[in-house]
This record gives sequence, structure tokens and C-alpha cells, in this order.
Amino acid sequence: MFKKFTNGCVRVVNRWLPDPFLFAIILTIVVFIGAMVGTQQGPVTMVKAWGQDSGFWNLLAFSMQMALVLVLGSAMASASVCKKALGAIASTAKDKKSAIIIVTFVSTICCWLNWGFGLIAGALLAKEVAKRVRDVDYPLLIAAAYSGFVIWHAGLSGSVPLQLSTGSTILEVLYQAPTSDTIFHPVNLGMCVVILLTMPLVNYAMHPSKEQTVLVDPALLVEEEERKYTVDTPAEKIEHSKILWAITLVLGFAYIIYYFATSGFNLGLNIVNMIFMFLGILLHGDLRKYVDAISDAAAGAAGILLQFPFYAGIMGLMVAKNDGGVSLAGIIADFFVNISNDVTFPVFTFLSAGIINFFVPSGGGQWAVQAPIVMPAATEMGVEYGRAAMAIAWGDQWTNMIQPFWALPALGVAGLSARNVMGYLVVILIYTGIIACLGFLAWGLLF
Repeated sequence: MFKKFTNGCVRVVNRWLPDPFLFAIILTIVVFIGAMVGTQQGPVTMVKAWGQDSGFWNLLAFSMQMALVLVLGSAMASASVCKKALGAIASTAKDKKSAIIIVTFVSTICCWLNWGFGLIAGALLAKEVAKRVRDVDYPLLIAAAYSGFVIWHAGLSGSVPLQLSTGSTILEVLYQAPTSDTIFHPVNLGMCVVILLTMPLVNYAMHPSKEQTVLVDPALLVEEEERKYTVDTPAEKIEHSKILWAITLVLGFAYIIYYFATSGFNLGLNIVNMIFMFLGILLHGDLRKYVDAISDAAAGAAGILLQFPFYAGIMGLMVAKNDGGVSLAGIIADFFVNISNDVTFPVFTFLSAGIINFFVPSGGGQWAVQAPIVMPAATEMGVEYGRAAMAIAWGDQWTNMIQPFWALPALGVAGLSARNVMGYLVVILIYTGIIACLGFLAWGLLF
């Protein structure tokens, strides 16, 4: 029965889910019409909200960060030392079951530690496993690698709990909660552990029959021959200079050490990318080799560069307010707040955050949209700030399973399209949604 349902999800997604770029266009049209109807604003106002700097171009810096996550992570992984390390982990997979379980387990832990690292590490590990276990379903293996992303916002790099720990001013009111009330709260940790221990088994249970298994395209696993370099001319000697390589490393790692000494274990995107970059330079052992590795990895970022401006435009439409201060995102959030009580409030906040995340797929954007509605309501209902904030965080990460926005870096590494993996991720969406709803009910009843 379970496999029939999974196969049905895969067939429907393969048949109906368009290319991620066209998916973004369709979402834009749907939100454009929905925002006009919901907020009673005219098409000219909506076009302005979509296309202005605070809309279409609002994610330029973030787009560059995400492109670098993919390019720098891939370039680092192409170093021979990193390939050997990934290969060592992948070699523990001996059959289809162990392949799916290992990839899911490792990627989930990595995403909890840091989402940027986990997103790329999981996909790279899955490719290494696919080289050794040739009868595993490759789309499911990549879906398993991406499924670990479903707990990133409940982990150490969660933007909402980290922002709340230092204090977040919303509508001139300061809201603050320590990480012991958010990331390290027993219920949050419990939900993460349940997913960590059971999701690998759920992923394996979805493995199709031998006749329906989609094997990896051998072309995706072909290892390019290592480049041969000549060091004859003065220019070539400069390019391969160990002195310049060492100076570059000293400068980069000096700042990284300074950052952690003064900021603690606060892993933002910029410092993660910096670590990826200088580890890559270190592992390649040569500046010229690293430049070539970056060139090889850059093509995979094409989808990010094309699609992120359109998602920024969708965010602009979602938060565009009329003269009464009403936005489409606000309408959705208000609806769930109005039907809640102190126990069900986090559950409905989680569900509303999941819906809004489909159109505003950014942790920071999600907080900006929902916090002005959710946090004052939490105060009125007597709901702890940590519980309310984590409901937003869990909703934000939940629908990432069927939102191609975040899957693009992993798909770029894997050489697949969204439709290849989303059918399996629909099942993960349902499974983790049940765990989160039960977890937040327990949080309200027991604490």
C-alpha cells in the first residue's frame, strides 16, 4: 500500500511538475492574481511591487551567496583529499538499504549542524554512493540526501531562533528567547531525533521495484582525468606559486579564526562560504588548480541565477500592503491565528508558515512576514516566544520538501531536475508534517 502511494506520487509529479523555472513563473501568476483579489490593489500597484528593487531584485546578495554555496562546495569536493573522504563514507554502503539509510542519516546531521554545508555534502555523498551501489534508485538517493534539509531551521544555523536569541524588535516591542527555549528545547530536540532515526527507514521503504528502478546515468559519474599542468613560463610559475598560495591561506584562515574567536559558533552563509573557499584552496594545494575547479563547478549555478529573482518578485507580491496595511501573507497568517487557542496556536502557525514558505522561501523573509502577526498574538494568548518562533521555523523548513527553490543546489550537483525527486519528497512532507503537528501539540500540553 505504501509503495503504491509512493509510486502514485512519483507518477503524478513526473507528469505534471514543470521545470523549476516554469514553476516559478506559474507561482508568480497565481500570487499576482491572489494579491490583487485579497488586498484589493490594482495591477499597476502589483507590477510595481513585483518589479521594484524591494521585489524582483531583493535577493541579489542572497542569490550570489547561494550560487557560491554550490560552486565553492563542489570545487572543494573535487579536491582529491575530499573525494577520498567522501569515498570512505560511501564505501560503508553495501546495498540499496544501507545506501539510502547512510545518505539520509549523514545529510540530516549535516543540515542540522549547518544548512549550507548539509545541502551540498548530502548531494556529493549521494553521488559517491551511487558509484558503489549501482542498483539503487538514483532519484530516490538524491531525494534522500535532500530530505535531511527538513530539519535545518531547527538546528544550529536556524535564522529565526538565532535572531530571537539576540533579541528581535517587532512593532517597537523587543522579543527575546534563549536557545534553550528554541533549538535546545526538549521538544524541538525530540522531533529532530525522531526524524533523524526514522526518516532513513521511510526513505528506504519508498525504494521502487527492480523493474521501476531508475539507475544513475553513467555519464554523471565519469571522473574526468586530472589536468596536467606545465610550469615553464614566468606566468605559469606565478600561477603555481606556493608562496602566493600560502599567503592567501594565511589571510583567509586568520580571519576565520578571528571570526569564531569574537562571534562564537554562529555560522552564517558568508562565513560558511569563506570556509568552503579557503578549505578548497588548501585541499587543491595550488591556486591555478583551484581556479579551474571553480570554472568546472560554475555551470551548475545557472538555475539559481535565473530563478531567484522571480522568487524575490513573488515575495514582493506577498508582502505588498494596501493603504490599510493588509498583505496577502498577512491574510494567510491572520486566518490561522484567528482560529487558534493557546495549545493549537503553534500548530496552526506551523501550517500557515508552511503555506507562506511556498511563496516566500526564505527564513529571514518568513520571519519578516509572520513575526509581526504571530509574536503579538503569542503574547496575548500566553504562548512562550520560543514555542511561537519555532512554529514559524518548522513551517519554513517543512514545505521546502516540495519547493524547488532550495533543491536547486543539490539538483545541480546531482545532474537531475526537480520532477525526478519531488514525488518522493511529497511522502517526506506528509510524514514530517505529522511529526511536527504532534510535537507542537505535546509542547503545548506538557510544557
